[in-house]
Amino acid sequence: MMDAATVTALLEAHLQDCEVRVEGEGNRYDITAIGEVFAGKRPVQRQQLVYAALAEQIANGSIHAVNIRTFTPEQWGAGG
Repeated sequence: MMDAATVTALLEAHLQDCEVRVEGEGNRYDITAIGEVFAGKRPVQRQQLVYAALAEQIANGSIHAVNIRTFTPEQWGAGG
């Protein structure tokens, strides 16, 4: 069974030097990720980075729905 801590750990392992915040339970999660890795990327590219970290869990149904918000540190510091 997935939980927010497990999802956070998966994302932190995959997204280098990112701050990750995960809320939710069961198979639905709200994810906020903040990191330089998102600089210069279009929104769809940013989401693909996050989805890639969770691909196995999404494929096997452990995670059904995610709401992803991504920011660079500068965007986050400016109030998101």
